[in-house]
Amino acid sequence: MIIYPRIYMESVKEITIEFLKNNNIKALILDVDNTILDFDKNMPEGIKEWCEHLKDQGIKFCILSNSNKEEKVKMVAKILNLPYFNLATKPFKRGFKKAINLLEEKEENIAAVGDQIFTDVIGANRCKLYSILVKPIAEKDLLVTKIKRPIENVIIKRYLRKRGK
Repeated sequence: MIIYPRIYMESVKEITIEFLKNNNIKALILDVDNTILDFDKNMPEGIKEWCEHLKDQGIKFCILSNSNKEEKVKMVAKILNLPYFNLATKPFKRGFKKAINLLEEKEENIAAVGDQIFTDVIGANRCKLYSILVKPIAEKDLLVTKIKRPIENVIIKRYLRKRGK
């Protein structure tokens, strides 16, 4: 189902090299807001090290954000030393296609990671990418996202029930 992720994790830091190899994933497309940066622009401890470790193992990365605040996205990209696209218009395919072209990998070898079903998961699934939904870093969100969270929580509960968790 297009609204369900392939996998649901607590945090991006749960994405290990073993997991990626087992699923033949060679590249990650990362969301920014509430995935690797909280509302107040704080990056959780260990994110940079996690990213560096995976890069050292040959994993490619690209940041793909719907944010219109380019300076924020650029700051994260600089800290993590990653290419980025903002104003991605997720779940539409346009931004994902840019990231896929930049990563130079087949769709089946790319995972998209984000905290929202209606942007990250649906967009990834529409592009035939491996969709990874992570729990939001913090409860504080943009108003439009706050409105969607209760609906997403119902979908997540159904997903977990379906998966037997």
